Amino acid sequence: MKRSDNRVSKIINILKSEYPRTKTALKFKTPHQMLVSTILSAQCTDERVNKVTEELFEKYKSVYDFAKADLQKLQDDIRSTGFYKNKSKNIVKSSQKIAYEYNGNVPDEMEELLKLPGVARKTANVVLNNAFDKSEGIVVDTHVKRLSQRLGLTTQKNADKIEKDLMQIIPKEEWKNISYRLISHGRRICSAKKPKCDRCSLSKLCPSAFSFH
Repeated sequence: MKRSDNRVSKIINILKSEYPRTKTALKFKTPHQMLVSTILSAQCTDERVNKVTEELFEKYKSVYDFAKADLQKLQDDIRSTGFYKNKSKNIVKSSQKIAYEYNGNVPDEMEELLKLPGVARKTANVVLNNAFDKSEGIVVDTHVKRLSQRLGLTTQKNADKIEKDLMQIIPKEEWKNISYRLISHGRRICSAKKPKCDRCSLSKLCPSAFSFH
């Protein structure tokens, strides 16, 4: 699929104008808190995660506290975020690895982050972007996936392949912010079931516009 650099630039500029502020809604103070919050955010709203972590980070104050956490108690603490058994296991195991193999410091490189239990590229990108202000890729969540396909920026369905396509056509200096702008647009305008094409600032650049009506 041939994609016009000019069209991509226009899309980026319109999103920049509409969503100038870009940062995660997840609340954190340390890279490890960012990692824990991101793991919890899978299939869960940021609002719910923030409610849970407000108490969670008071109870578990360091990487080492999470590393030695009782799995059953941690499951109860995070139950409302969903998939709590898997999430609690990944939080404890990744914390143990950080504590004993990385001297308690969350690694700040993609290659090392991907060695942590429960961490795939999406989670690693979120942590790198927000905790270290680094961009080694583009966060591809459900909103980014949906909008990238609708806007004709990719024909892929796999998140990693979508990320590769986006990295080829979007300038690196935009990698960090483009995800949050697409996410904001997805939530506000380009929803999964009933996109508001008549109110969309990208409709003239979108091959999918008005095909939902």
